[in-house]
Amino acid sequence: QVQVVESGGGSVQAGGSLRLSCIHSEYITASYCMGWFRTAPGKERVGVVLIGREGSTSYADAVTGRFTSPNDNANNTLYLQMNSLKPEDTAMYYCVAESRAVALEVVVPGTGRGLEVWGQGTLVTVSS
Repeated sequence: QVQVVESGGGSVQAGGSLRLSCIHSEYITASYCMGWFRTAPGKERVGVVLIGREGSTSYADAVTGRFTSPNDNANNTLYLQMNSLKPEDTAMYYCVAESRAVALEVVVPGTGRGLEVWGQGTLVTVSS
């Protein structure tokens, strides 16, 4: 199956760090772009980061400089390292994968509707 499974969500104090993991199946190859979206309470889903098939990366303005998304291909795992967390980072976080070519700068600010593969979500709560 082509699938992704997120984990690592939880509660953290503002200013702290948290690392999310996304285990992807062997069917997700380098031909896929991967990344993360999130849905905050009362808000629309938006992109967090998307990594293109050629290695380019687009981060949402709200997380630039605080979040990174390294990929450990040997272990089929994509991470979302979140530092300097803020209460507004509280959201359900979803790992995504897409086999089609997409414009990262266009997709990340959007809802991600139409992207091919979605995880079940993992909840991150940041307290002030």
